[in-house]
Amino acid sequence: MRNAIKTACALLAMALSISASAAAQDYPNRPVTMIVPFPPGGGNDTLARIVAAKLSAALGQQVVVDNRGGANGVIAMRAVARAAPDGYTLVFANSSSTSINRALYADAGYDTLKDFAPIGMFASASIGIIANPAFPPNNVAEFVAYAKANPGKLNIGTSPPGSGSHLSAELFKARTGIQVTYVPYRGAAALNNDLIGGHIPLVFSVVPASLGAIRAGQLKVLAMTATERIPVLPDVPIVAETIPGFEAVLRYGLLAPAGTPKPIVDRLNRELRALASSDEVKTRIAREAGSALTSTPEQYAAEIVREDGIWMPLIRGLNIKVE
Repeated sequence: MRNAIKTACALLAMALSISASAAAQDYPNRPVTMIVPFPPGGGNDTLARIVAAKLSAALGQQVVVDNRGGANGVIAMRAVARAAPDGYTLVFANSSSTSINRALYADAGYDTLKDFAPIGMFASASIGIIANPAFPPNNVAEFVAYAKANPGKLNIGTSPPGSGSHLSAELFKARTGIQVTYVPYRGAAALNNDLIGGHIPLVFSVVPASLGAIRAGQLKVLAMTATERIPVLPDVPIVAETIPGFEAVLRYGLLAPAGTPKPIVDRLNRELRALASSDEVKTRIAREAGSALTSTPEQYAAEIVREDGIWMPLIRGLNIKVE
């Protein structure tokens, strides 16, 4: 009896493997939905549409972008976690959704590495420390000295609490010991307008929305939070040149529901790596003040774990919670 059970289990495993392999060979035979956890027009959406267009051509089936904004990406991530693991529902997420939310929410409703199969990274983007030209400091060292000379008097604009730009500012504050007041904005457009108008002296914000004003001399960038200088602003230093080891980078990547057959994940990974390696796509990502990334699924999973180690202690130490 025991041998019969073992044989049956082996046959079942073989059948499942053959079924998964057959599904992968036939994949995709209909349109694929790629859910974006943020509204149209933002950095996550812009990069997602590059991926969707290129993957559509590579797969021979349309990859349809479905924007489901809200709750810092929680709504979209929950939807994909519950989707059928067949490769026809994917999510193009960033660090906010994959790592930050796990510490930010008492119950995000998903666990990234349990509920998702990471496919691969695509790009990274850092936060800019951007100021009105009238703001006296011109670099990180001068900014820190100015803030310490005026404790609690400096207002800094950021996106809503728990966002990448807000947490970048919190990390900077923790590393430097400055005391500042945060002014949260719902979107980059309103924040940018107030910065140009001089209503707020300094912001931690994504760069694309401000590039035109930066190039026109209406704004200045003190530093970027990347690990190396970005191509679109090569003369702007990174914070780590003044504060060694400082890093606050959002990484963007593609994920599928847990249980998606490995051959499908591997196929999507190959296509994603190929398009992220192309000169055309690298140039388009650079225009968005980002850098192209490639990885295996395993490397992406390891990066999510590493980012957990950056953001979780900060969020829990500051007792930041979103219900």
